Amino acid sequence: MAATHSNPDARSRRLLLVVDAPSLLHRNHHARAHTGLRDRQGRPIWALQGMLRQILESIDTMAPDAVVFGLDDRTGSVRRDAYPDYKAGRAQKDPELVDQLDRAGALLDALGLATVTPAGLEADDVNASGAVWAERNGWSCVIITSDRDAFAHISAHTQVLRLIDGGIHGSPMLNPARLFNMYGVRPANYLAFAALRGDSSDNLPGVLGIGEKTAAILLDVAGSMDAAWADIDHNGGRALLEALDDWAAETGGRRVGATVVRRLQAEGARERYDFNVRMMSGRDDLDLGLTPDVPGSRGLLPLDLDRVTRVVGFLDNDFTTDFAVRVLTARPASA
Repeated sequence: MAATHSNPDARSRRLLLVVDAPSLLHRNHHARAHTGLRDRQGRPIWALQGMLRQILESIDTMAPDAVVFGLDDRTGSVRRDAYPDYKAGRAQKDPELVDQLDRAGALLDALGLATVTPAGLEADDVNASGAVWAERNGWSCVIITSDRDAFAHISAHTQVLRLIDGGIHGSPMLNPARLFNMYGVRPANYLAFAALRGDSSDNLPGVLGIGEKTAAILLDVAGSMDAAWADIDHNGGRALLEALDDWAAETGGRRVGATVVRRLQAEGARERYDFNVRMMSGRDDLDLGLTPDVPGSRGLLPLDLDRVTRVVGFLDNDFTTDFAVRVLTARPASA
């Protein structure tokens, strides 16, 4: 069920919107390729226009004070350097999608919005850094992405709009309670949960024999993987086994304690978990270039009317241009 976005006028904290641009582009490419839309130079724009429409809908709904877009470095990857099979199972990208991925940063920059393409890193790292920046500066944060890795950044002040097929208004807004209802995992444990489970989309196997349901139970009972590993290392897993058996007795659930302890003690289990944590952890110390106390700084709203009209007008769609002018410049389209 889609979340109901809170009234921005009622909030006391300013709002940073962090957008995973490649995620939006991928989804819009596949959803809108049938339109065959092209710009005045004949280049494909269906994914770019779809992304822009969703950004405008988000800004119109949430009224953020600043917007930053994360982009992937398409020239290199520190994760792939560490693990050559990273994302190896993914299909080769359509050249027309690649063209639009390559042009997205220039379009957003031309509008006056803030983009970050971290060297060797990904939009996921911008998501992580945006959440930390917002917390340090007393802002709230909403991350828009279809990538589950962002769930690790959910907190009292950071929510994730998980983009699905229903678009912006049909997608769930996840906070700590909703995340727990979905997975049985608290945000502070989501990274550990993902590392145990693995991520097939990134070609990262999980700890052998521990799937999603077992990982959630383990973390709920142990409290954290630090506590679980400490008991494995120093107590042979006896306290963990007892706690899992107590959980089964109290809930009527299946007794999984002996199996879980055995799988955590298996050769390579700890190494696989630690490796996944390193690969899945988002860099949260990137310089986003945001200077909210300087009027007119890149990424702050509203944007310049002439600039928005000229740049969006190049997409050759009057409705999108009028919408962009209204949402991005805080002026009526006829101004």
